[in-house]
Amino acid sequence: MVVLAALSQTFKVIDVTSPTGTMAQTSLQWLIFLTSLLSSTTNQASLTVSPSSSQMFEGQSVSLSCEEDDSSAGWTLRRNTTRETRTQCGDGWGRPAGSSCNISYMDPVDSGVYWCESREGATSNIITITVTGGPVILQSPVLPVMEGEDLTLTCKTKTSSNLPAGFYKDGSFIRTEPAGHMTIHHVTRSDEGLYKCLISSVGESPPSWVSVTEKPTTTSPPTSSTTSASTHPDTTSAAPPPASDHLPLVIRLVCHLVVFCPYCISTFIMVSLYRRRTTGNGLPVAMVMTSPTQAEEGLDDEYENDITAVTREHHF
Repeated sequence: MVVLAALSQTFKVIDVTSPTGTMAQTSLQWLIFLTSLLSSTTNQASLTVSPSSSQMFEGQSVSLSCEEDDSSAGWTLRRNTTRETRTQCGDGWGRPAGSSCNISYMDPVDSGVYWCESREGATSNIITITVTGGPVILQSPVLPVMEGEDLTLTCKTKTSSNLPAGFYKDGSFIRTEPAGHMTIHHVTRSDEGLYKCLISSVGESPPSWVSVTEKPTTTSPPTSSTTSASTHPDTTSAAPPPASDHLPLVIRLVCHLVVFCPYCISTFIMVSLYRRRTTGNGLPVAMVMTSPTQAEEGLDDEYENDITAVTREHHF
């Protein structure tokens, strides 16, 4: 912000009535916008639900919390349902408690999407909650599952979670589990889909979408050749760093360019305007040759006579 203020004061000396001044002010506005956009920090928050389940029974109590990096950002809970849009916790639903929201009685009309939102408009992850008045729910993760992890689905009633249940994905039957728990080991993106369960003679659960995220790439450990290169630096050249190590350097270089480019541009414009004004205001200088006065002519004659006398004496 100090840099932006200094640039604003520098560009105020430019004549806004000239084309150069107008272009300079336009450039300054864009530079201020881009610099503030790149230098601004983004606060983040993560929404959690307790109990952790995407489906709830009617009458169940739920607590939603914004796990925030910066408490000064003023995170609040909001939701979209079939009856309302972007309503805040405490505005007709829930009881706010700091950055959390407690709902003592879940109703089917509370089904919808929930998220955290800051005063600046930043948002957290979105969680979908389904409230049912039926006898069966499917407990599934409220957050996406990472590739390679295990996915556990539980089919339960209000009184038991150990009854035999059949599990379905995208409408297709998968298998029946005698204890009502189904675990998919080492999930992949193909395991993503719409799941539901069925307990015979009791009922069927609503469907819930299960998301699978890609596993982040990690750098491989150093190989034996790399270890050998580090132990014998005189005989083997060092291996180049992985490409990921250059990313922070590139980001730092971009930040430096964003900070110093305005200084260079403002200096160039100021020098150009100064030279233009100096050239325009300068007056041509005329060289006037005046003729020598009579006194100066007399001095010149005496100087020549003295030289003649000295020359004669020398010849004598």
